[in-house]
Order: sequence, then C-alpha cells, then structure tokens
Amino acid sequence: MSVTAWNKMIYIYSGDRLHKTDSLRQALKLEKEVLRGQRPVVSVVGAGGKTTTLHRLADEYVRSGVPVLVTTTTHIMKEDREWFLSGFSEEKVEEQLQKSGQVWVGEPAYSGKLGRLSDAPLEKLLKRDVPVLIEADGARRLPVKVPAEHEPVILPCTTHVLSVYGLDSVGKKIEDTVFRPELAEILLKKKRTECVTEEDIARLAASDLAGRKGCPGMAVYTVVLNKADDEKLRKTALAICRLLDDRGIRQVIVTGREKF
Repeated sequence: MSVTAWNKMIYIYSGDRLHKTDSLRQALKLEKEVLRGQRPVVSVVGAGGKTTTLHRLADEYVRSGVPVLVTTTTHIMKEDREWFLSGFSEEKVEEQLQKSGQVWVGEPAYSGKLGRLSDAPLEKLLKRDVPVLIEADGARRLPVKVPAEHEPVILPCTTHVLSVYGLDSVGKKIEDTVFRPELAEILLKKKRTECVTEEDIARLAASDLAGRKGCPGMAVYTVVLNKADDEKLRKTALAICRLLDDRGIRQVIVTGREKF
C-alpha cells in the first residue's frame, strides 16, 4: 500500500500575492529578533492549528541551534516525548534544554494535558534568555474561535501575537466550525446556521473583540491562515489576505501541506 507524502508549505502575503518561504521564523521576522539579541515571546491564539504552529516554530529553533521554551497560559496536550515536563523544575528544564534544545512545560492537568504554571515558576521561565512560545487560547480543535470575556490569556510581556484560523471552515456552517457560535452570531450579525465566508474570517481576524483581543499595544500582530492544503484553499487564503489588507492588516502568513 502506497503512503502519501506531504511537504509543509509556508507563504508570506506581500504585494497582493502569496510568496513561498522555507521558514516560519523568517516569515514572522523572528530571525531579525535573534540577530539583534532580542528574545521573542510569542503567544498563539485562535483556533485550528495553534499547536502545529508551535511545533513548527520550536523545531525551526532547534534545527538552527537556538534553545526554545514552550508553555501555556491555558492548556496544551502533553506528548510522550522526554522534553515535555509535567511540573516546573529548573534543573530538569536546564537538562532538557541542553539535551533536546527544547522544553514544553506546564502543570499537570486533566485528560493528559499540561496547564498554566503558577506565577513563581512562570516568572522564572520568562527570565531565561531564550525564545518563549505560548499557547494562549483553546478552541476544542475547531477551526475558528470567537473569544469569551476571559479569553485569550496573553501575557503583557508578549512581543508577537499569532492569531490562527483554519481555512477548512469556509463554506461550512458557523455552528459546526466556530467555537462559541453564540458569540459569532453577535459579532458577525449572522445566524449559526449560515456558512462561514472569507469576509467573516477577515472581520474576525481584524476585530479587537476577536482575533486582536488582548493583544499588547507594542506586540507584532500576525494572522495565520492554516490548512491551505490545495490550490482552491490557497485561493481562499489569498482572498482573505486581500480583505485583511483593506483593513490595514498586512502581516499575514498562510500555512498548509502539499503532496509530493
């Protein structure tokens, strides 16, 4: 039986077009942060693809020889890998950074997840002179999220906010694809039985009540359109990029997979 192989694809929106790049760090301009000796604190919010985005970024840092820390202000799934730590220990964090180049750490939580660290260990983590990546939102694996009053949980020290949307939501009903559909009805002025459109994604991503909610004033805000796995979805992504451009949001990245 043959197995389909996939390449991870990353595109930058610029000049009314999508341009392919090999590096998510480069697309986010995080390379420049490292070169200037600045340590980025990246908070990932929204829906479909947050953990995948964190993995991509962490793997790029490790491959380039830059140690990286990953944590959460909400919850994240714990994986069966030695660099996933349940509970904070400075000794174990240092050991795994030296051994694996990355550490994913949080407090033990329900259903095999990691939860937010308490204030003291979180402060110690943030004092380390390495990039910190944070899953700062939850969406129960749905492709679109409209945050409640207490969401997302973005730390004030955040330098970059990535707001993630799954392109597979377009053309499907709000009630089937949006986490907190009752809030989407209010914000989009639509019924939950109506379908998500390109315009809806752009409106949510540009809104201070949705995608930009809680983003610190000095942080770089980037929209990530995920699951652009074929030409049709890449065209959908480009249409959303143009709608966001009209709203003054030009820092947009498109990610997906491509068969080879």
